[in-house]
Amino acid sequence: MSKIITFTVLKFELTVAIALLLSVCMSTAQMNHQTDHRMDRRIPVSIPHHPGNIFLAGEEVNVPLSAEKIWTATDYDGNTVAQGKVKNDRAELGKLPTGYYELYVDGIRRTTLGVLAPLIEPTPQSSPISVDVAMAWFYNKEEQPEVANLCTLAGINWVRDRLSWNEMEPVRGKFVNSSKYDDTAECQSAARLNVLQVHHSSPSWANRDPKRFPLDLRDVFAFQRQMARRWKGKVCAFEPWNEADIENFGGHTGAEMASLQKASYLGLKAGNPEVIACMNVFALPQLAILANLNDNHVWPYFDTFNFHHYADINAYPGIYEKFRKVAAGRPLWVTECNVPVHWSGDDQKQEPGKADLRLQAERVAKVYAASLAEGSAQVFYFMLPHYVEGKTQYGVLHKDLTPRPAFLAVAACGRLLAGAKFLGKLKASSPRLTPAGGDVNAFVFRSRPDGQNRDVLAAWTDGSGTYLNISSSLAAYDNLGRKRTEDKDIVLTHSPVFAIFPKNTFSGKMLQIPQPAPTPAKGEPSHVVFQSLWPKENISLNLSAYRISSKKCESIPIFVYNFGSNTVTGTLRVKAPTRWIVKLPTSIKIKPGERKELVMSVDCQPGSYALIETVCISGDFGEAGSPVLSLRLMPQPSKLKVRSSLTLP
Repeated sequence: MSKIITFTVLKFELTVAIALLLSVCMSTAQMNHQTDHRMDRRIPVSIPHHPGNIFLAGEEVNVPLSAEKIWTATDYDGNTVAQGKVKNDRAELGKLPTGYYELYVDGIRRTTLGVLAPLIEPTPQSSPISVDVAMAWFYNKEEQPEVANLCTLAGINWVRDRLSWNEMEPVRGKFVNSSKYDDTAECQSAARLNVLQVHHSSPSWANRDPKRFPLDLRDVFAFQRQMARRWKGKVCAFEPWNEADIENFGGHTGAEMASLQKASYLGLKAGNPEVIACMNVFALPQLAILANLNDNHVWPYFDTFNFHHYADINAYPGIYEKFRKVAAGRPLWVTECNVPVHWSGDDQKQEPGKADLRLQAERVAKVYAASLAEGSAQVFYFMLPHYVEGKTQYGVLHKDLTPRPAFLAVAACGRLLAGAKFLGKLKASSPRLTPAGGDVNAFVFRSRPDGQNRDVLAAWTDGSGTYLNISSSLAAYDNLGRKRTEDKDIVLTHSPVFAIFPKNTFSGKMLQIPQPAPTPAKGEPSHVVFQSLWPKENISLNLSAYRISSKKCESIPIFVYNFGSNTVTGTLRVKAPTRWIVKLPTSIKIKPGERKELVMSVDCQPGSYALIETVCISGDFGEAGSPVLSLRLMPQPSKLKVRSSLTLP
């Protein structure tokens, strides 16, 4: 029996070691030479004037306060921690422990402040703790270095920015010499932050409908090439579009997203072969759109598979499973995620109430931990700046950069989950949980809190009455990174706790081990790309399909692009439903940079059909590759007899 146990433990440790090695290799491969100027990351220090009233533990805390009156400082739990009189327009609080604080005058909250635990080592390049900053759209040039500094103090690895194509290229082929987007690329990279850039609209000259993709994919290729070249060494990764699968950002089918992705990937790599070409990011796990995308053989054209979610934590397994099926084994990047709260009261401040501020802070660690447990390689919390949509407040900072409690929670994750790799979920039967079972989330990570390789347990419960045994732990912290005083048992609540253990404390038999990441799908990108353009009114978005007539022959425009450097000749083949009459030229010769229009005729009258049928065009261009275009077609009016309870698009 002891040999079996020993073998199991060794097998688990070997599995973990291999997984960590592969993860590090993949992270290194992704970054490649992009980070050569960032490899000298240093331990961040505070800016002397402490923007946002953010201090490091051990520093003297003093904040600007104009009223010549008595002030009172309270901590996250409402306890008074300091009191005094304003002197020289400042409140001097002395040294405070890690935590979130509020400053009151005459019973009115005047400002907030935060004290962070200083980092012991620079944030690892492999750390998955990242944040959406949108610096170019939220902060002026004076604020930008301050915001970048706050990110580094919080242990953030990647930051997500925003870009306007129309502002960068107001006329086709004419790029502006300088812009705020150049400023933020320079500022954030100078702070040794890794930058992800994204845009979500077409310039007016590329499409009259700015929400829709450019009509000519050569414009896409040229723009992405220029941006990758322009910001080489500053912007490490690009998402070619934001949430194209929903109406807010154009409402595109999987086929449209695939064609854009292919042109974008080729353009990005032409501009900088080392850049990370992300999948144009998904908003929702819509099965029809995902299947349509996958049918278009898009996996050779993205380095990371990107998506968003704002769902409850308990919905994560189902969401990730759907995306994972089409991610082709590429790293999963969640570039927006949150379980947001509402603001109340003053519509100028747009501030959540006390209960919602606590809820927002409690959800931060849950979002990061639960996402990492599903296999994500990067998690970007949405978002750093004060930002509202309707009654929803997303930001962890106020407009003046002062913190909400959630900023302290982000920093706690940045420090305690630095370089985190998920090892497994603590089994409900674990002797560390009393009573056994219950509605408990307890995720174990291999991480580098305070510069040491440790096993880090993040735990909470949606129920009550469960104790977590932390004996043999090195330290424990609450969701804001404040040290817990318990040395044996912690009562779990809905507020997450972190417990730090020596490396290899948790063996395989203690954990529910995650499924290994899928083997990356093989495939080489082709420089020949196919595209089909349809009127928006012909699209059934939720089915990722195009409406065609079932009573006449339809003519569908098919565009062929050559993004390579040589003239190529290829053959074309169409696969269609039985007895459909589909005609397309069988061969084509196309020069570099050329766009050729072909006409595909589709007559479905002779055949039968389901609600949705697929027509797939495949090409053989020899060494230039084998491009694919797969279209989901919906003949209308339908021959199907549909029950009245079934709603058609």
